[in-house]
Amino acid sequence: MIPKRAMALAAGLGTRMRPLTNDRCKALVELGGQTLMDYALDRFASVGLDQVVVNVHHFADALEAHLKSRQDHNTIIISDERDALLETGGGLVKAAPLLGDDPIYVSNIDAVWVDPDGEALKSLAAAYDPDAHDFCLLLAPLANTLGYDGAGDFYLLDDGRLERRGARTQAPYVYAGAQILHPRVLKDQPLEAFSLNRLWDRALAEGRMIGVEMAPFWMHVGDPKARDEAEARLRS
Repeated sequence: MIPKRAMALAAGLGTRMRPLTNDRCKALVELGGQTLMDYALDRFASVGLDQVVVNVHHFADALEAHLKSRQDHNTIIISDERDALLETGGGLVKAAPLLGDDPIYVSNIDAVWVDPDGEALKSLAAAYDPDAHDFCLLLAPLANTLGYDGAGDFYLLDDGRLERRGARTQAPYVYAGAQILHPRVLKDQPLEAFSLNRLWDRALAEGRMIGVEMAPFWMHVGDPKARDEAEARLRS
């Protein structure tokens, strides 16, 4: 079952994207003639989502104005973090009353790939079992990425479960910035700034997190150099 709701994590300060974020939030940085926010919303629209929640903080007024122009594509609801930036985990806890009780898609703003039919997000839904899993992460093979200079995040086991890289030199997969999350994982969490890694670690320990390898080429648009490289690839 494909989730009917999603959340785009768009409240970050975008410090690594400066100077492009001196006058706008990262979600409004442009790539190939449209904003990073648009790429996320287009992904959600490609799988027919009914509702998208977007959290706002940095240049929140400008982002809200842009989102109003997108209401014909998705029903967009704002989770307002103007008063305090809550990071990925806290942002989801703040938005929990808007997310409903069923599994949702969650996407980062700086993850970009070309997939007009939404096959990557559909592959998450095909693998996800809400009774057995709290999270299902989209993974990019390390060799099939642009703009990422890390050593990988996860090993993908034969049964779909994940292991972190830990102390090993390199892992073959990087988290591609999109996942399915069951909102039940948010119910016992305090409203404070924290990373979603806190909830991932618990799910990993309980065997309730799986991953799916994506087919499209994945681009992490996290700084101006990566933005320029991604733009060149899109043009080619």
